[in-house]
Amino acid sequence: MKGRSDHRMRSRGPDRNSNSKNVHVIISGQVQSVFYRKWTIENATKLCLNGWVRNCKDGTVEAVFSGKPSAVDHILDKCKTGPIRARVANVKVIMAVGPPKKGFHQIG
Repeated sequence: MKGRSDHRMRSRGPDRNSNSKNVHVIISGQVQSVFYRKWTIENATKLCLNGWVRNCKDGTVEAVFSGKPSAVDHILDKCKTGPIRARVANVKVIMAVGPPKKGFHQIG
């Protein structure tokens, strides 16, 4: 019974099939100390995305987004602007393999 429940949960969430898009993103510019991580968590959660976000030592913000392709594309567009105090210079997108853990959270 537990195996069936786990399978059904997985089939609703992002997976490695064509119903899911997984990307690794590096956002540069003035993106730290402007609530970029909090903003990312709020927006990714609203879009039912899985993944994570963190600040990097070089001043960039790094994130992984996984979910419906339209939702991932939407968050990528929003990342180009970010929260009101951010000044985004670049959003580098790299295709990622496999979905991260369920939910969206801050790491590091």
